[in-house]
Amino acid sequence: MEKEEKKVNEEENKKVNTENEVKQEVVEENTQSEIDELNDRYKRLFAEFENYKKRSQKERENLYGMITGDVVSKILPIMDNLENAANAKTEDTAYQEGVKLVMRQFSDALKSFNVEEISSVGQKFDPELHEAVSHIEDETKGEQEIVEEYRKGYKIGNKVIRHSMVIVAN
Repeated sequence: MEKEEKKVNEEENKKVNTENEVKQEVVEENTQSEIDELNDRYKRLFAEFENYKKRSQKERENLYGMITGDVVSKILPIMDNLENAANAKTEDTAYQEGVKLVMRQFSDALKSFNVEEISSVGQKFDPELHEAVSHIEDETKGEQEIVEEYRKGYKIGNKVIRHSMVIVAN
C-alpha cells in the first residue's frame, strides 16, 4: 500500500510539476510578449519624437525666413533712397561720402541676414526673379536679355523678397 501511495504521490507530483511548468511557460510567454509590445511602443514613440523634432526645426526655419523677409521688404525702400542719394550730383563731397558710408553699412547689415541682390543687367530674363516693365527692340542684344534695371531685386536663399524691375530687349 505504501508503494501505491508513493506511486500516487509521484504521479501527483509529476502532474503538479507539469502544471507548474506549463504555468511558467505561459508566464514567460506573456512576459516576453509584454516586453516585445513595450519595446515596439518605445521604438514608435522614439521615431515620432524624432519626426517631431525635425518638423519643429523646419517650422522654426520657415518662420524665421518669413519674418526676416517681411522686415527686409519693409526697409528696402530705405536702401533705394540711400542709393539715389549717393548717386545724386553734389559739390559737398563730405556729404556724399557720408551717404555712401551709411549705404555700405546698410548693405552689410542686409548681407548679415543673407540678403543678396538679384543680378539683372546682361542676364536672361527670368520671371521668377525679374519683373519686366518695358520691352525694347535692340539688334545688338540677345533674346530676352535685360538691358536696364529700374529697381534692384533682393532674395534670401531661394526666396525672392522683391523682384527686379527691368527693361527687356527683343
